[in-house]
This record gives sequence, structure tokens and C-alpha cells, in this order.
Amino acid sequence: MASDMAEAIRQLIFEKGISEDLVLKTIEDALLAAYKKRYGTAENAVVRFTGDYEGVEILAKKTIVEDVDDPVLEVSLEEARELVDGAEAGDILEIPIDPKEFDLQEVMLAKQTTRQSLREISRDTLYAEYKAKQGEIIIGYYQREKNGNIFVDLGRVEGFFPKKFQSPRENYQAGERIKALIAEVSKNGPQIVLSRTHPEFVQKILELEVPEVYDKTIEVFKIVREPGYRTKIAVYSKRDDVDPVGACVGLKGIRIQSIIRELEGEKIDVLKYEADPRRFIKNALSPADVREVYIIDEARHTALAVVDESQLSVAIGKQGLNVRLANRLCDWSIDVKTEEQFRELDLSSEARRAASSLFGDEEEILRLDELPGVDERIVAALSGAGIEMIEDFLARSEEELLAIEGISAEDLESVRRIIEENVEVIEEEFEEEPEPMTEMEVEESEAAETETEVYECPDCHAVVTPDMTQCPQCGVALSFEYEDEGAEDQES
Repeated sequence: MASDMAEAIRQLIFEKGISEDLVLKTIEDALLAAYKKRYGTAENAVVRFTGDYEGVEILAKKTIVEDVDDPVLEVSLEEARELVDGAEAGDILEIPIDPKEFDLQEVMLAKQTTRQSLREISRDTLYAEYKAKQGEIIIGYYQREKNGNIFVDLGRVEGFFPKKFQSPRENYQAGERIKALIAEVSKNGPQIVLSRTHPEFVQKILELEVPEVYDKTIEVFKIVREPGYRTKIAVYSKRDDVDPVGACVGLKGIRIQSIIRELEGEKIDVLKYEADPRRFIKNALSPADVREVYIIDEARHTALAVVDESQLSVAIGKQGLNVRLANRLCDWSIDVKTEEQFRELDLSSEARRAASSLFGDEEEILRLDELPGVDERIVAALSGAGIEMIEDFLARSEEELLAIEGISAEDLESVRRIIEENVEVIEEEFEEEPEPMTEMEVEESEAAETETEVYECPDCHAVVTPDMTQCPQCGVALSFEYEDEGAEDQES
């Protein structure tokens, strides 16, 4: 019995991964529980393991007395001297307890206590072990499948690979090797939830393939995915001598191809993160070639990207996938338009200039003296006439400008050419006022309005017209009277 117990102890320590102290403490508590059930107390009981777990024994500490009042805690002097030579009254003697003294019920109690305690310890140990590994890559083997969910053999525990965390590109067979991310760990079981669709899974694969990402020379700003279809990775480096995108792609694309193979052919866009939203949005819409990005509303994070006609479908992507991922990557609402569509948008000149100059280096030119290359003599002459703003200059007629002393037609042509090259001028369109109608047209219009006049029945409120003699709904007789407005005016 002792030998079997020692073998069980070794198995728990080496195979189950439970610490030696926990195993010994659990067995000790179980034996003390059996001793207490047998003798009513365990205060004087001692559990001792012998050798390399080759045996275990229970000892009862008893006080040597002349007359025994409590046989559980005391032993007679005569009996003590039979066990140990030179025993004296008052000494404490450790007496081995024969396991045969325990009945079946007490043995079953010890067994049940040990099994339950060890089960709890094993569960807590596994939970702590895998909780520490949450967010890391683990390799297991396909074990079985139920309702699309796969159970994966991870060695000492079974992993749960739910269908929602499986890529639509991937199919698995019994016994197949599965590399996945430990997404969740719950104490119930414990249950190890695996995933191949989380963005963190791509990051861990990237760290394995790109040493610069692992050692933080290159940092990942954000990863967004549409599992099975496309992934966008924004990277950057604080070192000027490091090309973050090139390092991730690798020589002849060898590094990124390894990641693509691991994701079963899922498309991956690696792009550089930029602090400037316009440049970042432009990068995020890759592989499309974006001509310009306009910030429409910085507070609401709305932007407009302008592309060539041939690049529109690439920028938007199949079913809007590319622009949708770009929105999530940049955390901006991005609208994609062609140049023609952009020109048709109802944007004021101020809004266009604000959209194009926001976050830019160039400021809007409003004054004549701000124009590059303009003759200072011309600016001084116009300023003397009270014309300092470009808007005022364009609002004056040719005759008014030529009347200014020192200004010639060549001077005006030179200024207009500089304005066209450096300032965007959008003429406002005005709707033409309609021509007044003749008396005949007025009469015809009034007659048409009269013909279309409708009234309500005074009883049932049904719709009636002047040509009706009775209501079509309730049948009441109708009479329409018209007052002469001219007569009323004369009477008044």
C-alpha cells in the first residue's frame, strides 16, 4: 500500500506538474482526516514520508503516564517500555499506527479527500500556467470536432477552437497540427480558447518572422483584419536608419511570404504609420495610388481621398473591404472619389482651400504683397489706391484699374497671371431671376389655380370640388357662393 502511494506521489509530481509541497500537503491532510474520523482528533497525529516517497506512515504522539485516562493521547509506562527502553513517565512517545486499524469508510474518506484536493490543485496549476501564456502562440493537434468547433490536444489540457475564431480559408483534418493564439483562459475546466482570427495572432507571427519587431526596433502601431481576406499592418521605427516596411517585407518578400503562407494566402498590406493624418490615410489605402487627401472635418475625423478613375475600384476594394479596413486602421471616416466626382462636389472655395491647406506647410495667399514674384512698384501703386487684397483687385473693372496712376495694361496682365498660377479662384454661380409674367399669363395662372381648388364637406369633411352638387360620401347638398372682391372694396 505504501509503495503504491509513493508511486502515485511521483506520478503527480512529474506527470501532472503539481509541485512537490502541494502533493505532500494534500496526502498529509487526507491521512489526518482519516485519523480524526477514527480517533476523534488529529492533534497528536504526525504524517511522515520515508525515503524517496517509498513509504508513508502515521504516528500518534502519546504522553507516558502511570494510569491511562485517554488511550488516544496517553500510553501506559509499562507499554511504553516494551516499545522503547528507558521510557519514563511524562515523556512523549511517537507510536506508529497500523493501517489495518482503519476501516473501509475511513480509507474511502481519505481517498476521496485526496482525489478532490488533487483535482482542484491540478486545475488551479493548469489555469495559472496557461493564464500566464495568454496572448502567446501555442501548437496543438486536431482531436475532434463538434458543431464546427474543434477540440485541440495541447498535451496536459484540451484547447477549445471555436468556429468564430477560425479563418474561412482554413480546413482541418484529424491529427493535423494547429498553430493558434491563446485568446482566453477561463478557470472552469480550465478552458483554453484558441484563435487564428485575432489581430494579435498576426502580430505574434510577425514577431517570429521579423526579429526587428520582436526586439522593438520596429514597432507595430495597429493591425486590422478581415480574417481570410485581408490584413493591414501599420509599422514605424524611431530610428531614421531603419526602413520599417522594407524590414517587414524582407529581401524579395521572403518574410511577408512566410506570414502569408501561415495565414493560408490571406492578403497582407504592410504600410508606414505617419503622424500626419493625410499621409497616413494615403498609405492606409494601399495598394491604391492616392493623388490627394483632404481633411473635411478634423473634429469628426472625416476625410476625402481623391484617386484616378482607374484606381477607384482598387481604393474601395471588393465589397468596400479596402476602404473599410483603412477606416479602422486610421480611425477616420474616409470617402473615396475620383477627380471628376471631387470637382462636382458642392464645396466652397474656402472649404476647398481649408481642406487642402490643413496640416500643410503652405498658407493661403490673400494679399497682393504675398504673391510670389509680383513687382513691388505695382503693389505700391495699387495700395495707394486702396487695393491691397487679391479679392479687391479681381472685383475692380479694367477701366478702374487703368485709371490708377502708374498702372499699365501690361502691369495688370502680369498680376493676373501670377494670381492664376498661385491662387485658386472659383467664381460663384448666380441663378437668373425669372422674367415678369404678362397680364394674360397671370390670368391663366389664377384660372388654373381656381380649377384645382378643393374644399371640405361641412358634415363629413370629405374632399369636394366646386363642380359637385352633393357630397359623394354623406350625400349632403352642396352650394358654392363667391363674393365679389371689387364690390366689397367699393362698399368699404
